[in-house]
Amino acid sequence: MPGLQPSVSAGAMNVIAALLEQRTGQQIAANRAWRIETALKTVLRAHGMQSADQLVAQLTGTRSGALADAVVDALLNNETSFFRDAGVLELVVEAVAALVEEQPGRRVRIWSAGCSTGQEPYSLAMLFEEAYVARGLPFPEIVATDVSAATIERARSGRYSQFEIQRGLPIRRMMTWFDQDGTEWVVRPELARRIQFRRQNLAQDPAPPGKFDLILCRNVLFYFPPALRTRAYATLRSATRDGGALLLGAGETVIGQTDAFVPCSRFRGLYRADPPPPVPRAAGLG
Repeated sequence: MPGLQPSVSAGAMNVIAALLEQRTGQQIAANRAWRIETALKTVLRAHGMQSADQLVAQLTGTRSGALADAVVDALLNNETSFFRDAGVLELVVEAVAALVEEQPGRRVRIWSAGCSTGQEPYSLAMLFEEAYVARGLPFPEIVATDVSAATIERARSGRYSQFEIQRGLPIRRMMTWFDQDGTEWVVRPELARRIQFRRQNLAQDPAPPGKFDLILCRNVLFYFPPALRTRAYATLRSATRDGGALLLGAGETVIGQTDAFVPCSRFRGLYRADPPPPVPRAAGLG
C-alpha cells in the first residue's frame, strides 16, 4: 500500500505489546520486537492504515473489539504443522496404550492446550484411528483449545491450504483422511468428529471440565511471565488426574518452574502429576 510506514514507534510498540499480554498473557521480549512489526503489516493493509501509530490511535479511540482481536490474532505464534515432532506424538500414543492395557475398557481423556489451527489434535486423532480402532480399543476423548476464536474456527473447519497439508503429512494419510476441495484440503467427518474444539484462555480461564489423563501444552508457557506461568501450571494440574501426565515443548521444562509435576520415569519427556496415585501403582504413568 503506498505510504505504508513499516517501522513501529516505541509508544505504539508498548501499547500493542500490552494488549497482547492483557488478552493472552504472552509477553514479547525486547529482542523479539520484530514480531510486532512483521505481524502488523497484514493488519495495516487489511484496514487501510498507513502506520502502527494510526492503528494504535484507532484502538484507543474507538475501543474496537474486532480490531483488537485482529491485532492479537496476528501477533500470536501459530506456527505448527502436522506430526510436528512425530516421535513425541508416538510417545503419547504409547503412554495412552499403557493406560488402556492396565485398565481395559477405559476411555482416556486428552487435552491439547494451545492447539493453534488444529494440526496437533488431528495428528493425534489419525494416530489413534490407525492404532486403536482396528484393535477394538476405546478411542480417547480429545479436547483441543486455543485462545484465539478465529484460530479455533479454522481448526474446527479442518480446511488447509496445499502448503499446510504438505507440512509433515505423508501422502498416504493425506489421501486417507482428507478430501480436496479446490485449492484446499478438508478433513473427513469421521476424523473431525473425534475432536472437541473450544476457545480457552490458559492465562485467564479455568480448564475444560473434568480430569485429563494427558495434557499437551507445547510452546505456550514459554511466552508467559513467571508469575503467570505459575498460575497456568496450577490450572493444568487442576485438570490432570493424579498419576496423569503433561507434555511440554522441546525447549520447556517443569524443573525449577513448579512442584506440581515431576519427570516421568516410565515415559521420558512426559511429566507426571504429583502426588502419584495410591495403590494400585499401575493406574498411573509413573
